[in-house]
Amino acid sequence: MIVLHGYAAGKGIAIGRAHLVVRGVSEVPQYHLHENEIASEINRFETAIKATRKQLEQLRSAIPENAPTELGAFISLHLMLLTDVTLSREPIDILEEQAINAEWALKIQTDRLSQQFDEIDDEYLRQRKQDMLQVVERIQKNLVGKSTEIVLDANLLDDTILIAHDLSPADTVYFKDQRIEGFVTDIGGSTSHTAILGRSLNIPSVIGVGNARQLISEHEWVIVDGIGGVLIINPDEIVLSEYRRRLKAFRSRQRALNKLKKTAATTADGEEIELLANIESADDIKALHNLGADGVGLLRTEFLYLNRDTLPEEEELYQVYSDIAKKLKGKPLTIRTVDLGVDKNPRWFGNNGTPNAALNPALGLTGIRLCHAEPVMFRTQMRAILRAAVHGKIRMMFPMIASLSELKQSLVHLETAKKQLTERGEPFAEVDVGCMIEIPSAALTVSSLLKWVDFVSIGTNDLIQYTLSVDRSDDAVSHLYQPAHPAVIKLLSHIIRTANRVGKGVSLCGEMAGDTTYTRLLLGLGLRKFSMNINNLLDVKDVILRSDTEDLENDIIKIVRNEDPDKTDALLKKLNEMNRTETHQAA
Repeated sequence: MIVLHGYAAGKGIAIGRAHLVVRGVSEVPQYHLHENEIASEINRFETAIKATRKQLEQLRSAIPENAPTELGAFISLHLMLLTDVTLSREPIDILEEQAINAEWALKIQTDRLSQQFDEIDDEYLRQRKQDMLQVVERIQKNLVGKSTEIVLDANLLDDTILIAHDLSPADTVYFKDQRIEGFVTDIGGSTSHTAILGRSLNIPSVIGVGNARQLISEHEWVIVDGIGGVLIINPDEIVLSEYRRRLKAFRSRQRALNKLKKTAATTADGEEIELLANIESADDIKALHNLGADGVGLLRTEFLYLNRDTLPEEEELYQVYSDIAKKLKGKPLTIRTVDLGVDKNPRWFGNNGTPNAALNPALGLTGIRLCHAEPVMFRTQMRAILRAAVHGKIRMMFPMIASLSELKQSLVHLETAKKQLTERGEPFAEVDVGCMIEIPSAALTVSSLLKWVDFVSIGTNDLIQYTLSVDRSDDAVSHLYQPAHPAVIKLLSHIIRTANRVGKGVSLCGEMAGDTTYTRLLLGLGLRKFSMNINNLLDVKDVILRSDTEDLENDIIKIVRNEDPDKTDALLKKLNEMNRTETHQAA
């Protein structure tokens, strides 16, 4: 029996027989061209690009109605990457300059792009490297005449578990014709599109396990624990029996959770809690309504700015924002203004002479600093948001605010945007304005910030990282990333209590919001608005329904006063003890 650990993606447990998925181009041919061969080689590359585009468009049109909404968005992203000059034109430049074959020119460009992605500080954006590689794989296959689609045996067993090096969003289109119990990939992170699709498809999955395909034989028994992020190869009878028991209990719990979709998130002592969703596009709204979310607590807008040579126009932004506002049907929409660094899109940035490569991107020109450095970009986005607010309940939020001076400067830009719309005679609506609290300096001076905004939202992912000086994506130090570190808890307590005291809205939109380990802690600290990945909403709601905020008070005092990180787990365990009871049943 072998046990491997990775990232839990699709929740649940699967027990079945392994099927090894073989894909990719094993070897990329390399050879030089004569001068009279270059034109035909360019034509061969362009033909492969056209074939890839046609395949992706066909896949998008073939998406089944019951597929997760994210699937179409991810395939659209692959199409966008394909049309980007970095993949569609720059390999041709390399081909011409070096007189080499198209496959090798594409590989050289891919290696360059991979290095650029690896240097991106933001984990989510860094994971888009896998999307780029998946598009490149398609092009390479079209160049050498290999099938671009995942090939599954029509006679697969009902308990099949796919074991692959990687799976693309397009691959999952073919899941509809097969009974796939679960899947495992060698690569990928918690924010990769493979992980997101695993959660959306509700297929038990574990990704980023390393070398699973090398250790598993075809049809070998495996267990996929999509809750704990564990893959067990060739389990013994004791382990198999235990996981069969866990699988039965998990299915029973899911049936109970599904009954909570229309139940209001109210604690046992009558405190009303607002459960919001973090989304990236209009494609996420169907799931938001289905699971009963109260609105959108965070709309990330970065993808509208990536992988392009020019900034998006105001009209394009307006159409996207207004479409989402309309589909929310009156539920609130909080739009975070673009949160990028110069390392994330060097092509359209850099006209003012600022170098593209920062020595430390996380501490450089990022977030609101980049917006201030690019005021035309900033005001264009704000005008689009203000115009879209005519169609729904929209709020605007500034990212990575570190000081009151940065906030005041942002508000000046906002007033300028309003003035520009007024001069144009363009209709717009006033919006509530807030800022993200992601930097310790902002957390410690939150009382001064609250005098200038209507609300604040705590971004715990970065707040923890900056407070503890830990990059959670770095395996060498990721074990030091502690959401419940005493220093973090004291900052959270200060932010939440300060906002509540002055009567300003406060929400939390980091991963802590969707992790039930911290739900009762946050409730006890006074948080009443949680914004999370939509797939975590029912689990968090279940904990809320079984919590009494008054009963939490004594334990919360002990946790806030604690300064020893080694005692935190025991204190949290005591706080969460009552969560061991059965799932709340909807009336």
